[in-house]
Amino acid sequence: MYVGRIKEIVRHPIKSFQGERVPCTQVMEYGLYGDRSHAFVHKSNQNQYVTITQLPQMASFQASFTAQEIGKHYPRVEVITPEAQKYYFGDEELTRKLEELYKKEIVPIQYEPAHVPLGAIEEEPIQLVTDASITQLEKLWGNNEVDSRRFRPNFVLSLAEQIPFMEEQWFGKRMQIGENVILLIKRPCKRCSIINIDPENAKRDPSLLKKVVTERNNQFGIYASVLHTGIVTEGDEVTLLD
Repeated sequence: MYVGRIKEIVRHPIKSFQGERVPCTQVMEYGLYGDRSHAFVHKSNQNQYVTITQLPQMASFQASFTAQEIGKHYPRVEVITPEAQKYYFGDEELTRKLEELYKKEIVPIQYEPAHVPLGAIEEEPIQLVTDASITQLEKLWGNNEVDSRRFRPNFVLSLAEQIPFMEEQWFGKRMQIGENVILLIKRPCKRCSIINIDPENAKRDPSLLKKVVTERNNQFGIYASVLHTGIVTEGDEVTLLD
């Protein structure tokens, strides 16, 4: 069954930094190529990631790969700070800047293209939201504009039928994107305080999460795992297989 098209593809080269919108990318077993492949961890506990939850300013740092996707190693990751300063992941100056904001010592880490662990990616390899649900949430939130980046999705789907939250009827179904990529729709995405952070300026507004809790049982968007890898491109058709 045809349900719509891919409107946006977003990957986040650095965990908790702003992602980059790309016209096409590879879908790997762990999710989008390079998604959350770089991160910062606590120096005192390198199993604990530093995220927007502890350091909201991370949401306004922009991260992007500097070259096209390659095989065994990632291209360099460029970072643009809220003050428009440019760094590269691994620069000591960038780490120090984050430490000054966080008041704790942190360490940069990165994984390889062949595998990014689930802990870095969060709970499932792929997260999707739909344009119809975003529009409806804007109405529920008093006609305030909702920036999809607040939810940190990998795909924004443009639905053929503009039915809000229809994606919550897809659990257990397989979804095909384009010619080769097949996902398994797993479950709803439970939201946390991260969605309160405006990605433009890192300002916090707790009313959005409150609205999602009261109106949507704290659910917005859906999680999926990868059954078949391949290339996805903006505009690809999206169909449900069963």
